[in-house]
Amino acid sequence: MNKDFTNFYNNLVHLTRNKNIYKDLINKDSYSDRLIIFLFHFAFFLNVFKSDSLKKDLQNVFDYVFKNLEISIREIGYGDASINKKMKDYINLFHLIIKKIDDWNLIDDNEKKKRIKSLLNLNDIDNLSVYFDKYSVELKNNTLNYYIKSVIKPKN
Repeated sequence: MNKDFTNFYNNLVHLTRNKNIYKDLINKDSYSDRLIIFLFHFAFFLNVFKSDSLKKDLQNVFDYVFKNLEISIREIGYGDASINKKMKDYINLFHLIIKKIDDWNLIDDNEKKKRIKSLLNLNDIDNLSVYFDKYSVELKNNTLNYYIKSVIKPKN
């Protein structure tokens, strides 16, 4: 595994564990919900940096992240037969998230909430759409290397 992306992967996990994301949103916190939030973080990251000339680096980051997700699934206890199916499902979900956020900056708040709600069965997603707006702005204010090489602490 490429150690250059360990900090990045850990940053995504750390952002996903931010309790402020979940405090008003999820009554019953689940692995599936956290995985979707994780994939949202990663999708916004790729969406912001997709226009950079570093496509090869982004592909390497993508490969690293999904390899680590596979390792996590194995640690949960899924068997070899179901891991391939799970990974295919997660990659398809990730591509759906990418499609839903591709024009994020061009859509209104209600449409943002509708898109998030279509993937997460939550009653209140107002704070989550605001959170991802702020996250997107923060990504744009830094460089790709900042996120790949640095250890980031989420802001409350």
